[in-house]
Amino acid sequence: MYECDLSFLGLDGKKALANAKASVLTEKALLRGEGHLSDTGAIVVNTGKYTGRSPKDRFIVDDEVSHDKVAWGPINMPFDEDKFEALYKMMTAYVGTLDEVYVFNGYAGADEDYQLPIRVVNQYASQNLFVQNLFIEPKDDAESKSIDPQFTVIAVPGFHCDPAVDGTHSEAAIIISFKKRVILIAGSRYCGEIKKSIFSVMNFLLPQRDVLTMHCSANMDDNGRTALFFGLSGTGKTTLSATPDRGLIGDDEHGWSDNGIFNFEGGCFAKCIDLKEESEPEIFHAIRFGTVVENVVLDENGKPDYSDDRYTQNTRAGYQLRYIPNAVIPSKGGHPNTIIFLTADAFGVLPPVAKLDKYQAMFHFVSGYTSKLAGTERGVTEPQTTFSTCFGEPFMPLPASRYAELLGEKIDKYHCNVYLVNTGWSGGPYGVGSRFKLKYTRAIVSAATAGKLEDVPMVHDDLFNVDIPTSCPGVPSELLMPKNTWKDKDAYDKTARDLAEHFVENFKKYDTMPENIVNAGPNVK
Repeated sequence: MYECDLSFLGLDGKKALANAKASVLTEKALLRGEGHLSDTGAIVVNTGKYTGRSPKDRFIVDDEVSHDKVAWGPINMPFDEDKFEALYKMMTAYVGTLDEVYVFNGYAGADEDYQLPIRVVNQYASQNLFVQNLFIEPKDDAESKSIDPQFTVIAVPGFHCDPAVDGTHSEAAIIISFKKRVILIAGSRYCGEIKKSIFSVMNFLLPQRDVLTMHCSANMDDNGRTALFFGLSGTGKTTLSATPDRGLIGDDEHGWSDNGIFNFEGGCFAKCIDLKEESEPEIFHAIRFGTVVENVVLDENGKPDYSDDRYTQNTRAGYQLRYIPNAVIPSKGGHPNTIIFLTADAFGVLPPVAKLDKYQAMFHFVSGYTSKLAGTERGVTEPQTTFSTCFGEPFMPLPASRYAELLGEKIDKYHCNVYLVNTGWSGGPYGVGSRFKLKYTRAIVSAATAGKLEDVPMVHDDLFNVDIPTSCPGVPSELLMPKNTWKDKDAYDKTARDLAEHFVENFKKYDTMPENIVNAGPNVK
């Protein structure tokens, strides 16, 4: 911990507390009224209006660095360079008016060959603690001072944009400039905006170095065999990768280089809604001193009520990776032998598990189908069918074909087994059927990562064009065929065909995809 000046923001003479200890930041946050302590010592904050990401407020500056590389559209929205410069000046001036400012110097990326040195400037002590938890810390103050940041995040929730003047959509804005190597975050106190903005940067930079960047969790067994779990929020990506019999490499963001798998982060940002010790003990016990918890309700004794969603269903906890007993540190692993695409199918027609070949894997990777669950974005209160490119469309600046190409190359090179796993509904759609039991999904994942599904007889599903195992250890065989779980078989056929047609229709937007990938999807002819 040390004081640094903010001359890099043009604020000569202005000081900030840099790389402070968790105890100092927790004390600062409590004294400043940012939150309250839980009975386990975690600091619990309320993020106000913004309890999830605000994708309509996210922009990328359109300049000579980004113009010909970014896949522009409603996700990667362009922002005027002059407007960005004006906003940058106003926000840095605002930083100059704050009585206390907090800085973190560290890294994104556990593999030193592909590591990105970063700096984060925070208005709130609790956000700075979150940043220290989620990114990779330097060994000591000497290393921190020596870091030459390649990207700087300025996160000041107290600064509210004026859309009429600043060119934003609201008082909140998340704007990335690849030319200036600066990220501006205004108006929103939701910590996920900081972590996902750096993820977007890695997704822009590293594929240009032939590294596949992935919205996935990763773990490995005692023999060093790794597994990847792709999926959007709420599909079980964090839960299924945090298991006592495998080492956790990371829960959300990874790169796959010629060296193997590496985590972009030094921590986890786990959902807390309905968290129970018996079902998710690793996450439950990670919520302790040093952890930053968002929008969880506390009783008068500081005990969290994880079932209370009065603020949002997107309650979160940001903690260091080392808080998980079996964490792999440094968070790196070998090339994966198993890849799992997780989807929470609200229609209840996808099988609990299906085996994919390379082209099927590329199709489903690019499609990124799931049901968007309540709370992960503002305004979402019921599950919605969504296709999210590469299971992370809001964070993927480059064209989908680049990420798909890298995945196909690596599946070929390292001979991975790929599975589509439905953690969603069975026996009918949302509101009729029920969520597939977690214990059965765990059994499927365990069998897949142990290689126990490789030689199981398969049944080909002609509509979805996938192969379904006829048996899996620990799972009743009748549950593996989704139609068997529906009382109304005709309703199943209609619903399944509707979803298959959605897959096909969605894929039409990828008009430059090779035919062998297009043909690997559902067959509705």
